[in-house]
Amino acid sequence: MAKRWYVIHTYSGYENKVKADLEHRIETYGLEDKVVDIQIPTEEVTEIKDGGKRETKESKVFPSYVLVRMEIDDNTWAVVRNTPGVTGFVGLDGKPTPLRRDEFDKIMRRSGVRGTAAAAPKRTATNIEAGQAVKVLSGPLADFDGLVSEVMPESGKVKVMLTIFGRETPVELTLDQISVIS
Repeated sequence: MAKRWYVIHTYSGYENKVKADLEHRIETYGLEDKVVDIQIPTEEVTEIKDGGKRETKESKVFPSYVLVRMEIDDNTWAVVRNTPGVTGFVGLDGKPTPLRRDEFDKIMRRSGVRGTAAAAPKRTATNIEAGQAVKVLSGPLADFDGLVSEVMPESGKVKVMLTIFGRETPVELTLDQISVIS
């Protein structure tokens, strides 16, 4: 029987514990040939705090979910399903549904597990929102004040409306070039 990727649901925040417990249970029950891989997809997220301070951390792509590559039968299903912290398999009518190859590839590309970590898209999180007043900290427009009109977290940039020579002008800036005016 073929080994396929299945998604299991866990209690929130228990993903790493479930992975460790599951690896231990697989070894205890001698199922290493039937349950061959366990993944918790993550991505690198850069948070930009006030003042432009950057903080990079690993973040789970799908919190409360773990991917398991296994050959499913009554025995492997019971071992996985009865692992502490596991609430069940994702599927239809209570039956585990395997991921399609393209679904798995898409998830793993996003997490950067396949290939190099550099291939994984990076995301930037910020507490800056459209409509907030900001001051430009660096660059040729330093010391100008303006209003954020758009936040683009994927690129780590914002569009700010600055008044230059008496005219509203949209300017694209990186998050570390601005500071929120309190």
